Amino acid sequence: MDHSAFPLAEVYERLLAPVTGGAGAFPSPSSAACEPRGLYGFPWTERHLQCVWFDDRYRPKRFQLPGGETAEVLAPGEWNLEAGPDFLNATLLINPGGRRIRGDIEVHVRPSDWDAHGHASDPAYAQVVAHVTWFATPHPRTLAANVLALPLGEQLAARPDFSLDDIDLKAYPHAILPETPPPCEVFLKDNPKRALSLLAAAGQYRIRLKAARIAQRLRATGDREQVFYEETMAALGYKYNQAPFRALAKRLPFQRIRDLKPEEALARFLGCARLLPQPDTAPDEEGRRFLRDLWDIWWKNSCDPLPPELEWHTGNLRPQNFPARRLAAAARLFTGTPSLLAALDAHNGEPGQRWHSLCLDSFAERCRWPFFNQRLAFSSAPAPQRENALLGTGRAAAMVTNILLPLTVAENRLAPHALDHIPPEDLSAPMRLTALHLFGRDHNPALYASDGLYLQGLLQIYLDFCLNAKPGCEDCGLRKALSQHET
Repeated sequence: MDHSAFPLAEVYERLLAPVTGGAGAFPSPSSAACEPRGLYGFPWTERHLQCVWFDDRYRPKRFQLPGGETAEVLAPGEWNLEAGPDFLNATLLINPGGRRIRGDIEVHVRPSDWDAHGHASDPAYAQVVAHVTWFATPHPRTLAANVLALPLGEQLAARPDFSLDDIDLKAYPHAILPETPPPCEVFLKDNPKRALSLLAAAGQYRIRLKAARIAQRLRATGDREQVFYEETMAALGYKYNQAPFRALAKRLPFQRIRDLKPEEALARFLGCARLLPQPDTAPDEEGRRFLRDLWDIWWKNSCDPLPPELEWHTGNLRPQNFPARRLAAAARLFTGTPSLLAALDAHNGEPGQRWHSLCLDSFAERCRWPFFNQRLAFSSAPAPQRENALLGTGRAAAMVTNILLPLTVAENRLAPHALDHIPPEDLSAPMRLTALHLFGRDHNPALYASDGLYLQGLLQIYLDFCLNAKPGCEDCGLRKALSQHET
């Protein structure tokens, strides 16, 4: 993967160094010794694993220990936002024997990180009872014999419905907006040039990290169409339904969908997802007839539905984002000739701003479906006077920025100036919160809202710094780093 297109990403990586304890989450490609730790080894973060450990939905129910014992997590502990172990006062049950162990939990990507961070000689880690990692080997040299080694990777990798990319990092735990001006606001509010340089650097870093993840998936599968299909399906699921959408993309892979008509694909999606409504749900004859046709297709071409434990969430969702409507968009996007990815590939070589515009047009053109353009749901009466796009411009822009753009980087075919003309996606709550931290309550969002790269930067800063903010942002790592580096 060519890194020369991301000169500012190295700047942001240096800002991360004090927080990550060294080379940052994304080692320099020039360092062969660091390469397995970032780009090609594990392009996620410890925070992903902290979320897995904290969340009962993701954490394995039990771990196999040497000698035939098992460890069951009765309580994952209290999430520690201060110095010391990641979780405090956890409780584990060891069987056979029913022995309970109480203490702290430390989370790392690799077992050797325990040695690298010098935890064995730090009194703050004296009460650690379990070392949770993604990889199982090599065993740390300095880990005490009584500390349990609990690797996550093998069990989670065996789950077809699980992906670290689906974890909503911002939900664990909630950041607190300070009442007094945060230190970053004092540093950036009156210096827009410095502020935009910071956002651009963080944005490049975020896109580069996404490209590394996609590159890893491409190497693992060798099927770029399926990788693009799965990532787009997860994006259609938005943050609440990413896991079932990704599971659906694996249950009904792209090769089984691509040659179908949109109605045939939709029937399979809805049937497999257990979301196909009964015909009498529709208030008009056109809707009832359409649903009867979908049921006929599903009965003739049914497959095993997704397991019931993969729940679909509709609470707090606008009707435009309901799963059935998103699946209709998927049915339009991934059927027909040429494939969506082939149509997007045809824009390669166009300069950045035109490339983005043509890609957005391709998404919009694919998603035209009169039945759904005239109603928000199967239960809605048609309203021809009001057009309802299956895929809004902001969501399409987010897909181009978060999936297609990193894919072109991973395949070394980034369009010229593509990073300079990224269309904006819709402003999210994390973006707004980070902007408040950086620029104050009375700032003008026009500073960043029209450039997708700046919005990506806001999200990355949120995940790396603001997510762990204490009241008043005391001891903010970003403020300290900014005072030492010119961005």
